Amino acid sequence: MRGIAAIPTYVVMQPTTLCNLDCSYCYLPFRSADKRMPVEVAAAVAGSVDTFARAGRFSVVWHGGEPLATGRDHLAALLAPFGGAVEHHVQTNATLIDDAWCEFFAEHQVRVSVSVDGPADRNGDRVTRGGKPAYDRIMRGIDALRRHQIPFSALCVVSDPRPGAAASLYAYFLELGCEVLGINVEELEGVNKRANRHDAADVTAFWAELVAAWRRDPRIHLREIEWSLRYAAAVLDGSADDLLPRRLDPIPTVAHDGSVVLLSPELAGFHDPRYGDFTSGNVLTTPLGEILAAAAETPWIAEFLRGVEACRATCPYFGFCGGAHAANRYFEHGRFDTTETDHCRNSKIRLLEGVLDHARDHEPTAV
Repeated sequence: MRGIAAIPTYVVMQPTTLCNLDCSYCYLPFRSADKRMPVEVAAAVAGSVDTFARAGRFSVVWHGGEPLATGRDHLAALLAPFGGAVEHHVQTNATLIDDAWCEFFAEHQVRVSVSVDGPADRNGDRVTRGGKPAYDRIMRGIDALRRHQIPFSALCVVSDPRPGAAASLYAYFLELGCEVLGINVEELEGVNKRANRHDAADVTAFWAELVAAWRRDPRIHLREIEWSLRYAAAVLDGSADDLLPRRLDPIPTVAHDGSVVLLSPELAGFHDPRYGDFTSGNVLTTPLGEILAAAAETPWIAEFLRGVEACRATCPYFGFCGGAHAANRYFEHGRFDTTETDHCRNSKIRLLEGVLDHARDHEPTAV
């Protein structure tokens, strides 16, 4: 985990800035504006991606705004330049999904991930632009996916992690029928200024309870828990140093206008007095491969890499997470060379501690 890889494993594409919802915790700054990606931008990215895909499995993740607000015809035109070697994924709030969209997903082999925070009473932050609850619309979209037998993942934001919440939450997603579940503890970043500091014991107990629920019925892949267990197993067998990649994935995010932000999609659209708009180039003027090759020359990225080294030197959890995320450092501390953040406390440190607490509570009793 030293430096930045020249070849990413995926690229994030913003087909539109527009979102039809107005979620309270959303970090996106321009979600009320409809700025759509020109096909020329997608074509420019596709030229580099075809080269990346030769190195192995490669994903193109369409992530807005709300990608489906782009419209089927325009999204199809954006998909067209990419070759068959890539996997297309879409992260959607599901409110626009209907039979026609399901047919689109099947025809273009698009993998679907739905943002939903659990049952109706846990979706209070997910509202329309008129302030009305969006849950029923979300469920209509999920029902369409199930009707067409389209597999889907789920992404759940948890704003108040505490004991008693995890088991029922996991039971909900089991019934929902998703294949993969990701849990994001709400983060202070972008335009979301809500604090995300929680009692350490509560967060640890939340994760421990979630491990227990998953182990009782592991029918779906639970992203954070499975990664934690792989890490714990690697520590025990002495292979933990081989678990993290040798270099950081650059995670290129291509905005609607072709500008590229590396490492943290959440930084796109923001401006800093010292560093400007965080972009490392634009695919309409510079091939993406060249932008990635010069990543470390971007001043804020150099500061971030110093912060990663500070984490390596001071944090016992570094082998688990590889250093705090760039956007969390910036939005919590105003710079990139700091170390611990509330995000890494909630979603890295307490996560691993919760897994270990569960293991200790369920270790075999000596006879």
